Amino acid sequence: MNQCRQWVALLATAGCLGAAAAAPQADFGTRHAAADVRRVADWALDSGDAGQRPFVIVDKRRARLYVFEPGGRLRGDAPVLLGLARGDDTVPGIGDKPLSQVKPQERTTPAGRFQGEIGHNLRGEDVLWVDYDAAVSMHRVLTTNPAERRLQRLASAGVADNRISYGCINVPTAFFETVLMPVSRAGAAPVVYVLPETRPLREVFLNMPPATPALAQASTAARR
Repeated sequence: MNQCRQWVALLATAGCLGAAAAAPQADFGTRHAAADVRRVADWALDSGDAGQRPFVIVDKRRARLYVFEPGGRLRGDAPVLLGLARGDDTVPGIGDKPLSQVKPQERTTPAGRFQGEIGHNLRGEDVLWVDYDAAVSMHRVLTTNPAERRLQRLASAGVADNRISYGCINVPTAFFETVLMPVSRAGAAPVVYVLPETRPLREVFLNMPPATPALAQASTAARR
């Protein structure tokens, strides 16, 4: 009898371990991504936070955008341009200010979880709104001011020159039209996760569990 009980206990333990190992994880294929990006992608799936929607992750530290299908498979990634000023918060009332009145230190791309929405900007272009009230969206890279060299900034190897916008996320045109918008239009608009650059990850995404020691170490190493 005791031996039977031991076998039952072992089988139950194995079942628990198997369930834990089967937790959903994002499929990055062969693409490299920082530990924080992988952690948020896995959490969005495992917790159900993305709600069976496509989702996108903006890694501000590395100025890169990742687009995922609802099941968590990476559809593609690309460099992006971000707000000129470093910071994770939106200046109150910034969405109502004319661009000419926005100070350089106010040109931030806010961090957080946002429900994306397909719409149009004042130029009549289709965009993916990130925070409509703050006038922050994802759109095709702007080239109206050649002096800003936005195309060259996207193409450069580094990320220091990817800070130029008023807060919007400038996406390479081909990627915007062939990856981001098709995923957005295929079903519900994606959930947008903008990773912080000055605040701790869990302070921005409050429901996220603590990182494992291995992930925390990898994340620290990636920021050096």
